[in-house]
Amino acid sequence: MSEGLSGGWLSAIALGLVEGLSEFLPISSTGHLIIAAHWLGENSESAKLFEVVIQLGAVLAVCWEYRRRLWNMAFAIGRPKSPDGQLAFVIFLAFLPAAFLGLLLHGVIKAHLFSPKTVAAALIVGGVAILWVENLKISPRINTLNRLGFLDALVIGVAQSLALFPGISRAGATIIGGMLWGLERRCATEFSFLLALPTMFAAVAYDLWQNQALLNWQIAADIAIGFVVSFIVALIVIRALLAYVSRHRFTPFGWYRIGFGLLVLAVL
Repeated sequence: MSEGLSGGWLSAIALGLVEGLSEFLPISSTGHLIIAAHWLGENSESAKLFEVVIQLGAVLAVCWEYRRRLWNMAFAIGRPKSPDGQLAFVIFLAFLPAAFLGLLLHGVIKAHLFSPKTVAAALIVGGVAILWVENLKISPRINTLNRLGFLDALVIGVAQSLALFPGISRAGATIIGGMLWGLERRCATEFSFLLALPTMFAAVAYDLWQNQALLNWQIAADIAIGFVVSFIVALIVIRALLAYVSRHRFTPFGWYRIGFGLLVLAVL
């Protein structure tokens, strides 16, 4: 019978902290979780399920932070000419490329790409991409979410698909891809937060359905601990990141990714 995490509640707290800190920063939460789990000795199938499901804690942090806007969007569905209705449709459209490719490649990705070495390489590549885009000094043409159109949604959705490769970073792909396409820094960040909702809900639901045989009271208890920790930490990070991007660039995250990736390769 499947068991919980080998490190119990201590591993659950540690991995919950890693998830909450990294989910919405352009540094790859999946990559950091894979590496952290490797160093903690959490390499079982139950641990992999845990790493996916605790992302729901971070997702609910976005739901709480944007609860008023999400409420308005829910009532505007079916009214695409209203600003909230259009934003809801744009988010759904941007979600589709990653959903399609995720279903198509899920097995291949889990079998061959979930390793510290591939994550470290992706961290470095993503860091170089951040530094490159920040040096382009692109003049933004979209500075509010309500100005996003259907083509903008598809382009950012394709960019998000790159994050199916562990270590690339879903937040990094959508934020940097959005900036490269002409979104203002804060606008790209907020859209990344909202796009995380359907993407991560779908990923968690699919993984739970695929791995329901692994569920038991012990792993459920570990998930509950990691869930709460990731929610609290992610809520703090969301607010801090919005304040940060109003005045600063993402360059430090690029250098961090490169340094951390090189460190992981050196240790391995």
